[in-house]
Amino acid sequence: MDLKKDAKKSKEGSQGKEREAKDLKILEGFKKKMHVEFILGLDKKKDTFEYHVMEHLRMSGIYWGATCMDLLGELDKMDKKHILKFVFDCKHSNGGFSGNVNHDPHLLYTLSAVQILALFGELDKLDKEGVAKYVSSLQQKDGSFYGDKWGEVDTRFSYCALNCLKLIGKLDKIDLKSATDFITSCRNFDGGYGAVPGAESHSGQIFCCVAALAIGGATKDIDQNLLGWWLCERQLPCGGLNGRPEKREDVCYSWWVLSALSVLGKIPWIQREKLAGFILSCQDPKDGGFSDRPENMPDVFHTFFGVAALSLLGFPTFKKIDPVFALPVHTMEKLGIEKLYKS
Repeated sequence: MDLKKDAKKSKEGSQGKEREAKDLKILEGFKKKMHVEFILGLDKKKDTFEYHVMEHLRMSGIYWGATCMDLLGELDKMDKKHILKFVFDCKHSNGGFSGNVNHDPHLLYTLSAVQILALFGELDKLDKEGVAKYVSSLQQKDGSFYGDKWGEVDTRFSYCALNCLKLIGKLDKIDLKSATDFITSCRNFDGGYGAVPGAESHSGQIFCCVAALAIGGATKDIDQNLLGWWLCERQLPCGGLNGRPEKREDVCYSWWVLSALSVLGKIPWIQREKLAGFILSCQDPKDGGFSDRPENMPDVFHTFFGVAALSLLGFPTFKKIDPVFALPVHTMEKLGIEKLYKS
């Protein structure tokens, strides 16, 4: 018998129970039922300004809502048949997907479409060769990617391309080395990354770049300690995180910052309970959902990122989310895709 090992296991078990009890206490104010009803009701509010102003990104809205429902253990309440019909109604002959029916295809919405199909276990219905051809056609000589035929370059699109191709097993269809080299060329003196070379470091872009480099097997190019400090310094006295220095806190940055820290194995570098408290304070007590800050209007974007961040922080009751692919861990396991993050 190894008494030291047994004592260590007993201590760890006791600490684990104490943390879970503490976490459940923090989550007492979490309004799960209201959030589920909020998401389910989004498609019924067709006479609202918010519904129509989000027309162009409906595909991403469905991805945010459905993934949030999965993390809450309520995906079966979504109308799968209706969702799948919408996804394929947005498919174009060039292999790309648009944000809504009769809109132009774009990498952003192509990724959302693939993520939705992965979430519902329906990737076998996808023309993977067609999608791969569309995505690879948007890569440029310097390794960057256009978002669509109109030629905008942004590291967000690099992430969309690599994520999408990895999910469908077609990463070999692009020049992966030049793709990661372009991302590395967007690194700044502070360790962060911008949209293009020389652009300001921003938490959203950092998530995209760090996750893309993880998919591309190039995390060695990240200055992990320098970037880790830049990211943890995004936490403000209120507990929330901002996207860059001198800006206000916002629930969505809870995801952008935490996901990058997770890939680097540095989530403990932020104050976990203070961040959770800020996120929970952004719940709408009347209609459900999360807003960017307390007492603002809720939307599906911030609702997803609020729940996803609580999942990343390891709170019980939430299914685990993969910080690289922004899909539930159980979905990634079914796809047989390896873990690319440290914590």
